[in-house]
Amino acid sequence: MPLPKIKYTDGKKKTYHLYVKDTLVNYAGKQKRAIAVNGQIPMPTLNFTEGDIAEIVVHNLMDEETSLHWHGLHLPNKEDGVPWLTQKPIPPHSIYTYSFPIIQSGTHWYHSHSGLQEQIGMYGSLILEKRNEDPTYRKGIDDLPTVNLILSEWTNINPNNVQRMLRNANDWFAIKKHTTQSYSEAIKEGHFKTKLTNEWKRMLAMDVSDVYYDRFLINGTWDQQLSQFKTGDKVRLRISNAGASSYFWLTYAGGKITVVANDGNDVVPVDVDRLIVGVSETYDVVVTIPQKDLSYEFMATPEDRTKSVSVFLGEGKKELVAPLPKLKYFEGMKMMNDMMDMNGNMKDMGMNMSLQKMDMNSVMYPEVTGDGKAEDHSEMQMVDDHSVHNMSSSEITTLNYNMLKSPYDTSLPKKAPVREMTFTLTGNMNRYVWSMDNKVLAESDKILVKKGEVLRLKLVNNSMMRHPMHLHGFDFRVINDNGVQSPLKNVLDIMPMESDIIEFEAKEDGDWFFHCHILYHMMAGMNRVFAVGDYQNPELPDKNAAYKKLQRESNMLHLFAENDFASNGNDGQVMVHNTRWNIGTEWRLGYNGEHGYEVETHIGRYVDRMQWFMPFVGFDYRYRTMGSHEIEKNMFGQKNTKNERAKFSAGFVYTLPMLVNFQTEIFTDGNVRLQLSREDIPLSPRMRGAFMVNTDKEYMAGLKYILTRNFSLSTHYDSDMGWGAGFTLTY
Repeated sequence: MPLPKIKYTDGKKKTYHLYVKDTLVNYAGKQKRAIAVNGQIPMPTLNFTEGDIAEIVVHNLMDEETSLHWHGLHLPNKEDGVPWLTQKPIPPHSIYTYSFPIIQSGTHWYHSHSGLQEQIGMYGSLILEKRNEDPTYRKGIDDLPTVNLILSEWTNINPNNVQRMLRNANDWFAIKKHTTQSYSEAIKEGHFKTKLTNEWKRMLAMDVSDVYYDRFLINGTWDQQLSQFKTGDKVRLRISNAGASSYFWLTYAGGKITVVANDGNDVVPVDVDRLIVGVSETYDVVVTIPQKDLSYEFMATPEDRTKSVSVFLGEGKKELVAPLPKLKYFEGMKMMNDMMDMNGNMKDMGMNMSLQKMDMNSVMYPEVTGDGKAEDHSEMQMVDDHSVHNMSSSEITTLNYNMLKSPYDTSLPKKAPVREMTFTLTGNMNRYVWSMDNKVLAESDKILVKKGEVLRLKLVNNSMMRHPMHLHGFDFRVINDNGVQSPLKNVLDIMPMESDIIEFEAKEDGDWFFHCHILYHMMAGMNRVFAVGDYQNPELPDKNAAYKKLQRESNMLHLFAENDFASNGNDGQVMVHNTRWNIGTEWRLGYNGEHGYEVETHIGRYVDRMQWFMPFVGFDYRYRTMGSHEIEKNMFGQKNTKNERAKFSAGFVYTLPMLVNFQTEIFTDGNVRLQLSREDIPLSPRMRGAFMVNTDKEYMAGLKYILTRNFSLSTHYDSDMGWGAGFTLTY
């Protein structure tokens, strides 16, 4: 049967006042800045009934701009809450009112769409209830007692610093997660060849998530007991993943999990043992309390399995889920090596992968491959007599998108014009640039769409990360084996190597954001805008100027700085870069005139898809007082002096296999210098090696032991300055 199209217009106006204010929290041992709304994190749960008029009055009490986006809601474009696309940002110390009709039901959530505010507290549940007389009302599901669970994560590092560290390929997060996959670990695990192949193909270490988090939260806490439920009760859990970058595995100690809705849309109930909730997805699930005098663990485990967080349903002794064992990263690295060619492209593996039906990461799951052991809870204090249920891999039923089926015919109008488009999801882990068709938002125009068109989008993931792609303003059909009953969603998690097809009718005017909902991927450029119709937004009279401001957000400059204080001199570098451009200065300062000093500055632009090739122009200045042998010759027989040299240059840097930088440079005096170097060879989890050799007969070798994300012990030998030891500060 078709989806009933009943528009209720007799609801009441329901008003919420939200007071947005800076606060301090201590989630993980340190007091840190966060943003609270009405004095709480998460933000207050907003409840409406279909047919209501929502009025949300935002009081921005902060010293910075903010905004709110109503994730998954169908509403007028000017209420969608994307700064410089649908509205101006809400200025500091001002009041702004959102108002829109509630024309749907389901589990949704809302969050800031300004910068990285979502990561530090600006997220909350948004529940739209069905009316009892709604023809889609399902007895036994919609009348169950419900609990809202909103999942999130917390880092003690300022999220702006997190973004900067990711862009600078800082591996501190991998150190914290014990996932550096260094050469010593590879040898220990019997995967030396795997590691060698990985770096030969110019890839960094394998990971399933980008950021190390100090704490994971459900409803803003990590210890919640829902003791109001009794034996035999069925409970509907409305689950929203408000994590900035974490996927969560959901498992339950009381038996099967019945999935009844996804992204606010009903699905035919399906029983599973576990499911993974992509970033920004929502799921409604039903669980049962099997026995009396027991409380059953409902556990959310981030995909990297570093920690977990749980709620307990029922009263009595706690019944635990078997914790998910650690991932086998070298197995994942080996798989990744087989999937990628030398040019950074995904190979044609001859497999039609879609809809999460084939999880390539399963080679990393010990519970699936059968050689893992469940580990103890590290975050929860449990009593000794708790029982733990183990499950063999053959019994595990994991949800995938092909198992989702709408109870209704979701077909789009057959007479509507159809426009087919393909988007390839692309990225560069080394420089943390995320794009679509190798372009970030700053390099892309809006996609002009006629109102009433059906857009059929083919999404191809040509990166090694999964991407939860979110469409504002619409639900789309996910084309699966259920044909006319293909499910409706607004977020599609697309895994590496997958190709999926979604379609939707562009029936609402306005500029609608389409982006990866991993917050740090979105901020790095994996976005597009569908401009439906010729909408004149009263909030943004100059849409072109506003769009340029939005584009700049995905192309921000990021700073990197490092200084080595050694016994034989001072070495360092400062670099500022964005998606394509790189401006860097290196220096080597001796403690006497014989060692002298030198400074090199380069301004370059990456021109190839994988950003392995960067032409540059530069300036080289050197000074020393040798007294003899002032004129030297390089390996080509060209004369050179370091006593006082100031020359402009041009050249390029190219990343070779093994992540070695090959630099060619020609100076204004005609001299040529070729150089090979690398600074981040992972010898052990915390030990990094470095080397440099060039045709000016200069060479260097060094070691660095990382103590904290900003401080390392270091030693090196330099052909000009000799041997030295000291410490390195990194920012």
